[in-house]
Amino acid sequence: MPTFPTITHVALTVSDLSRSVPWYKQLFDAEPVLDEDTGPFHHVVWLVGGQTLVGLHEFPDLADDSPFNERRLGLDHLAFQCASRDELSQWQDRLNELGIAHGVIVDAGYGSGLSFRDPDNIALEFFAPPS
Repeated sequence: MPTFPTITHVALTVSDLSRSVPWYKQLFDAEPVLDEDTGPFHHVVWLVGGQTLVGLHEFPDLADDSPFNERRLGLDHLAFQCASRDELSQWQDRLNELGIAHGVIVDAGYGSGLSFRDPDNIALEFFAPPS
């Protein structure tokens, strides 16, 4: 049996690409690698960390236009890996520069996290392993 593979991509459904794309461009400090209307949905995708694709999907016929809530079935949050707590602090400073609201850095035995939300209230996090 081969080793279980890493995650290659994550796709998040958003309510309005015209609002979300500029926000994620600013967060990632990068242009998307793909912007395509497939017919059933329009998606915009970034390559982050050199190996993972993060995509935003907009559907013309959303089943539910309620803001994201991690207490519904499905995604709880998406976390981006930081090498250290110091790097986590640098991301906290960057979020402040960008005017993106966030929580405080929370330390636990399994690591440290810094939570924030996108324009659709999707829960995002920067995460560092324990020191």
